[in-house]
Amino acid sequence: MLTSLNNARIKRVVELSGKAGARNREDVFIVEGVKMFREAPSDRIEECYVTAEFLEKCDCRDKLCECTYEIVSEEVFRKISDTRTPQGILCVVKQYHYKMEDLLRKENPLLVIVEELQDPGNLGTILRTGEGAGIDGIIMSKKTVDIYNPKTIRSTMGSIYRVPFLYTESLAQVILQLKEKKIHTYAAHLQGKEYYDIQELKEGCAFLIGNEGNGLKKETADLAEKYIKIPMSGQLESLNAAVAAAILMYEAASKRRK
Repeated sequence: MLTSLNNARIKRVVELSGKAGARNREDVFIVEGVKMFREAPSDRIEECYVTAEFLEKCDCRDKLCECTYEIVSEEVFRKISDTRTPQGILCVVKQYHYKMEDLLRKENPLLVIVEELQDPGNLGTILRTGEGAGIDGIIMSKKTVDIYNPKTIRSTMGSIYRVPFLYTESLAQVILQLKEKKIHTYAAHLQGKEYYDIQELKEGCAFLIGNEGNGLKKETADLAEKYIKIPMSGQLESLNAAVAAAILMYEAASKRRK
């Protein structure tokens, strides 16, 4: 059992949890909790840390036996945990590396493009909701929050393992590439002239979602085929980025079922 807070491996896990640079150098990320452990592909789990109490009560021993795991003290686990109520299991998992082809495998792909989103919970929720709506992937600008941020990972509720995603140096190039492939692009924008629910959306399409405070940059939004908007009642001007993305994704999913 690891009991020292100064153990080199423990210090490394703490660094991986807190620093994107460390995660990228080692090409890994951290997941916590029983659900995230159960759904993680076994071949991607590099290390696993559990408490004795978790080991005694857990009902996932079969999968745990497939991994290399280390028992740590409760104090040590609190040190490496990023949650207020640790569940007693934490894993180091290999990062994913997708290419544009992975997002464009289907004939009429449904994509979400996000520009400089900063809230980890918003990004994770979009990924999770996107899986439910059947999207084919998420494309993010370079300055978007790290998808491997522990808060983002928790918000995905396991969708991080299944929904393709990639970062790009240039959203402009990506949007032009999508247009060349006859994929329609829609900018969610306050100045939209048409409502989102009158769009066809059955063919390949991508929704552009902007930063929480500033929305899409004008030069990015202007590359889209259309500005579209969600009707607002009361005194609201706009919705939370993840909520807006969810409405658009499920509208497309609904149109495709008819």
